[in-house]
Amino acid sequence: MITKVNRNEARKRRHVRVRARVSGTSERPRLNVFRSNKHIYAQLIDDASGRTLASASTKEPGYEGNGGNVEAAKKIGALIAERAIQKGYKSVVFDRGGYLYHGRIQALADAAREAGLEF
Repeated sequence: MITKVNRNEARKRRHVRVRARVSGTSERPRLNVFRSNKHIYAQLIDDASGRTLASASTKEPGYEGNGGNVEAAKKIGALIAERAIQKGYKSVVFDRGGYLYHGRIQALADAAREAGLEF
């Protein structure tokens, strides 16, 4: 019997594998990325305490434009880096969320690096 592979289930399995090795601390939080077709979200997470330290997304009030393209990912990457640095976090651990490192995920990461985050 041939089973059909669900893309989101496959992504979740990859994410579990990544999360086995990647964990955020209070000194170096985890920069988690989630993307949907229409939006992109980024969070800084302290896994030791289970807290979200900062977040940015294309669904926030005040965000203008399309949320599902590379330009939006660049804006959110710069925004999450700015918020992280304001809260005193310069270095983070990047968690790509099981997505391939290209397109919107890569654009968000590059923009965050250019804005001052180290990972």
